[in-house]
Amino acid sequence: MIHHNQSLPAAAKPARARKVWLMLIVAAGFGAVLISPYLGLDSGSSRLDVTSEWYYYLLVVHVFTALVALVLGPLQFIPAIRARRRVHRTIGRCYLLAGVLPSALAAVPVALLSGRVITQIGLTIPAVLWLITGWLAVRAARRRDFVRHRHWMMRNYALTFLAVTSRILVPLFLLAQIPFSGTGGAGSLAAGAQSMIPIGQALGWVVNLIVAEILIRRSGRPPSPLESVGA
Repeated sequence: MIHHNQSLPAAAKPARARKVWLMLIVAAGFGAVLISPYLGLDSGSSRLDVTSEWYYYLLVVHVFTALVALVLGPLQFIPAIRARRRVHRTIGRCYLLAGVLPSALAAVPVALLSGRVITQIGLTIPAVLWLITGWLAVRAARRRDFVRHRHWMMRNYALTFLAVTSRILVPLFLLAQIPFSGTGGAGSLAAGAQSMIPIGQALGWVVNLIVAEILIRRSGRPPSPLESVGA
């Protein structure tokens, strides 16, 4: 992906780079947790109920390619890397073609075949938006509209970061329930966490997109109304 190296104050570049590197560390840490049950390719250790072998391997494809997107995404926003257009373009292509595209395509059947309505809706919508925002980012770059390209990439990675946000929201939801629930023990907590996962998935991408829009507007140039449709 080509990315215009917008001018930043000298003091702002190191601060932005530190924030992006912190995001990368967080993403890598959560990514390691994300793939750990699937490293042995044992369907019995899957976090989701799997109904068939092909469904399990479809889930594995989604998880591992999501990790690619999760780790490569922050590199797109590091000023020093953006300044090297060839490197930035190569990373961007790997992010989209080896991460976002296969992960989103695998996520749709994984969600639809999950048997849970909240999961079906909560994961299918962001998967489709993942593909759309990626395509709009590419189209903006080809038109050399680097501001819109950066904005669409921010929205796209906000959807990628759902893998992290959903896992942060679940324990927060559980903590919020403690004052209103009895002492059910570890079994009750495990069951509660399992029931909250689809809710965390459904709300996580909404939270992330809201944060992305706030950051876009703070960047100094709010997107025009036409930008929402990729003009």
